[in-house]
Amino acid sequence: MDSKHKEIEFVALLDEHQNIVHKICRMYTNGKDSHNDLFQEISIQLWKSYDRFEGKSKFSTWMYRVGLNTAITLYRKQKKQLNGYALEEEHFLMKEDEYDSEKDDQIEWLYKQIESFSEIDKALTLLYLEDKKYDEISETLGISSINARVKINRIKQRLKALINSRKNG
Repeated sequence: MDSKHKEIEFVALLDEHQNIVHKICRMYTNGKDSHNDLFQEISIQLWKSYDRFEGKSKFSTWMYRVGLNTAITLYRKQKKQLNGYALEEEHFLMKEDEYDSEKDDQIEWLYKQIESFSEIDKALTLLYLEDKKYDEISETLGISSINARVKINRIKQRLKALINSRKNG
């Protein structure tokens, strides 16, 4: 496949699945600027590694893996400046689903609680909230399915305790 067709195919897939990237950004950033920076960096990393996508897993699973690895790496390094790779400008004129966190205090509160989680627990929570099966979660994060189940059950217990303390407090 020539580079132009490859780029068109990639942009179409990114456009179709961009909500995955937005959800990862929402989980790992605070504020629109850092969200946009992380979105761009994940898009760049997806593009750079697109040649290595072999189709052995679903594109969305691969996208989660690359996106979460990028977010976690940047989160750990607390890197403020992101390097860029320019795709043609018109490809970044993609729509962004609006997050209206002010209308839903409960969702905002939940995200605030999740912010304190470890990087892996954030990733597990995101994938679980996306209704991913344990096999897909384990494949995406590179952990066993049993380990994913145990960790998710602990996260659910932790969130239930936080919700109960909020109700009672």
